Amino acid sequence: MRKNLLKNPSLDSWIIDPMKRFMQNSSSGGIVLFVSALTAIILSNTSLSEWFNSIWHHQVSIGFDQWGLSKDLHHWINDGLMAIFFFVVGLELKREIIAGELNSLKKSVLPIAAAVGGMVVPAIIYLIFNPTGETQNGWGIPMATDIAFALGILYLLGNRVPVSVKIFLTALAIADDLGAVLVIAFFYTSDINFFSLLIGGIFLLTLAIANLAGIRNTIFYGLIGIGGLWLAFLLSGVHATIAAVLAAFTIPAKININEITFAQKAEKILERLKSSVSKSTINTSEQIRLLSYLRGLSKHAQTPLQRLEHSLQPFVTFVVLPIFALSNAGIKFSGNGISDFFNNTTNGVMLGLLLGKTIGIIGTVMLLVKFKLAQLPNDFTFKHLLAIGFLGGIGFTMSLFISELAFKNHSLVDQAKMGIMGASVIAGLIGYALMHWATKKQA
Repeated sequence: MRKNLLKNPSLDSWIIDPMKRFMQNSSSGGIVLFVSALTAIILSNTSLSEWFNSIWHHQVSIGFDQWGLSKDLHHWINDGLMAIFFFVVGLELKREIIAGELNSLKKSVLPIAAAVGGMVVPAIIYLIFNPTGETQNGWGIPMATDIAFALGILYLLGNRVPVSVKIFLTALAIADDLGAVLVIAFFYTSDINFFSLLIGGIFLLTLAIANLAGIRNTIFYGLIGIGGLWLAFLLSGVHATIAAVLAAFTIPAKININEITFAQKAEKILERLKSSVSKSTINTSEQIRLLSYLRGLSKHAQTPLQRLEHSLQPFVTFVVLPIFALSNAGIKFSGNGISDFFNNTTNGVMLGLLLGKTIGIIGTVMLLVKFKLAQLPNDFTFKHLLAIGFLGGIGFTMSLFISELAFKNHSLVDQAKMGIMGASVIAGLIGYALMHWATKKQA
């Protein structure tokens, strides 16, 4: 019966192929993230709320005896699982710096400046509402843009959006991610254990030397990166996700053989495979050897950095971020309706994202263009810039992450989450509408 199922084309056409198409769609990650967040909010405001919240407080231990670590599931998700997300962010950053939109001053000055403006202005707006006290520590929350949501909304409009606009938003979001990582590293760390930090530095140096020595085995980098660097940072007080970004920057980004050499060798292997055709459905030992060699040849023609990024991206998009959203997006409303939003924390976060991001991004770009320090592409209009300004106000993943670091008071975390959710929904809707308007003539 199993053989019949495997041979049945309907299994592929009804289940597997639609799933593949959905996962390959550029906007799918944002959809899954939104559904996860909505599920968390709904469950947090029903009779299941106590059970739902208790899941994340379940203690999970690793190790043994005095060498063990014990944290609740929520901490393991934020410190451990999210390290994979930050690792992929680090891989993207390195790729863009080496051969992408951030690899030259001319190409990077506009998106980097826009990202800086889009971080400084939101922080100022937040501090206007929260100049002193415990709430002041939340100034970093409205500084971050959610790249998955922002790009997902942009890609809903497909080819109507000029390529230059997509590239600009991608570069801006990546530069914004770098800024958020630096903010977490320098401002949202607990008491630092310098001995653990020194141990982490030794592991980081080991990874860097391995890169220079030409070691390309990703398992080696995984063992040293997780078992050494990440664990040392976890114990040091510097947030463990920073270790993931640093580890990503040590991953080799060079190919072992160029495209021409690969093509020549691959052609020879394919010719030999043609001459070794077997009537049986089982590969011969010669065919297995040739296919194995071709697979190894393909690995040498790719950089470990891009291979890792490509393999981890679906896992991060469809597993890591949805789990993070489920464990962090739950907000329990008090039942007071609109009055829940009348507090300085919520207002500072919401207006910081909604207005601060828009003003910071657009204002910085306009100033640079006005003083001829940078130039927008010919097909990039002010309407596009206005839409990007609002899309930058979608501050979901990073903002939720920073809110957990900024406050120990759970009520303040919930207030910040309200501001994040409110601003993200409004900014997303306005950004989509404006981009639709800007690209109407190209439809």
